[in-house]
Amino acid sequence: MSKINFFINGQQVSVEDPTGSTTLLDWLRENASLKGTKEGCNEGDCGACTVIIESIEENRLVHAAVNSCILFLPQLHNKSIRTIEGVSSPDGNLHPVQEAMIKYNGNQCGFCTPGIVMSLVSAHTNGYSRDLDTILAGNLCRCTGYDPIINAGNESLQKPKPDWFERSELKIDDKPSVSQGKFDLIPDNIEEFSEWYANHPDATLIAGGTDVGLWVTKELKSLQSPCYISDIPELKKIKISGKTLTVGATTTLTKFDEIISKYYPSLSVLLNRFGSVQIRNSATVGGNIANGSPIGDLPPALIALSSTLILRKKSTRRRIPLEDFFVDYGVQDRESGEFVEGIEIPLHHKWFRSYKISKRRDQDISAVCGCFLLELDHQIVQNVRIAYGGLAAIPKRATETEAFLLGKTLNLATIQEAIEILEKDFQPITDMRASSDYRIQIAKNLLLKFYFERIRRSGFSSIDHYQVN
Repeated sequence: MSKINFFINGQQVSVEDPTGSTTLLDWLRENASLKGTKEGCNEGDCGACTVIIESIEENRLVHAAVNSCILFLPQLHNKSIRTIEGVSSPDGNLHPVQEAMIKYNGNQCGFCTPGIVMSLVSAHTNGYSRDLDTILAGNLCRCTGYDPIINAGNESLQKPKPDWFERSELKIDDKPSVSQGKFDLIPDNIEEFSEWYANHPDATLIAGGTDVGLWVTKELKSLQSPCYISDIPELKKIKISGKTLTVGATTTLTKFDEIISKYYPSLSVLLNRFGSVQIRNSATVGGNIANGSPIGDLPPALIALSSTLILRKKSTRRRIPLEDFFVDYGVQDRESGEFVEGIEIPLHHKWFRSYKISKRRDQDISAVCGCFLLELDHQIVQNVRIAYGGLAAIPKRATETEAFLLGKTLNLATIQEAIEILEKDFQPITDMRASSDYRIQIAKNLLLKFYFERIRRSGFSSIDHYQVN
């Protein structure tokens, strides 16, 4: 039996978790008598269960809003957690967010209110965003309407931080300790983990848990040998060498966005439609790739950017083009005992765009995700990579379309021919998100949209002018 040590609202606790898959939400409500955190959807969509994880990053204290319903206790080891009960000061003074929510009548039935407060408190404490549409995208309120909540957010985010939120039990120079108990729960270095995983290839590897969490909460599965890898330092590293960005597999989407937005703003826009702030603070780059989903939004973008996947087994590393990792639905080119260690992304491409089409803007799965890279030399296509998600059993390049475009003069007539060739590359299915006809039409439209954006960027004042030059 393993012990997980963490702080909850300033109090240190040590918890035994015999299954290795108890969620924080269940523990808070059933074991800690902290019932302010609510269970709504139990899958990370509604935000009623939002809590804050405090951690040290780059010598500063960071407060990240996360969904406790799909957060497992082992993920909290050596961390500090704050719930709605720990927002006000020890002597009872309200946080500015709480005061503003009362002032503007920002709650009605009150069920969603704790999660909304926690999202606003996290944003208020970090102080780098006042975009309330983004901050609250993961918090559903069915009663009040958002006007009073937005008013409360606008006022509270301008107030100074209360001094009790500047303190933390975590110390910048603290060295995390290894979990007591079974090694297969929380490894602390990549060498020991890679040796162990080679001998236990059927273990369930968990980083952010935003996908695996639903296996437990919705499918009621028991996890086989759960192994929590998010705190292995080597898997969280990000480095730039020359024109290549190497991203560790357990880098969160939030952290990845901070870096990649400087090089590919269009990819940053796509990343900000991955779930909500709470999801992006937990979900990882490697997880979005390794689960092999045909509708994962990151693989098409990284495929279009000619990214290379780093796989590791024991001390041996294997590098493959990312598109080669996806073999068929639910099948990846990964040997037994091999795991995703990181991804290498070229940074030298000058013209890249990614687009996501879904029924809702926020917190929705793609019907189609289209990603495009195209480089010209005097209007002649020198390099083109087109990748889609949602059109096949795997994220896939439009190889026939690429072959047609390569070496051609880029103009509207060429693009119109290329659009029709897309039907040779893809025969999408019909499902609850979209029909086959809709998907292929959207794929064509996105390629046309990319073309129009490309020629506007080239500085041509009209399509006709561009065609004759």
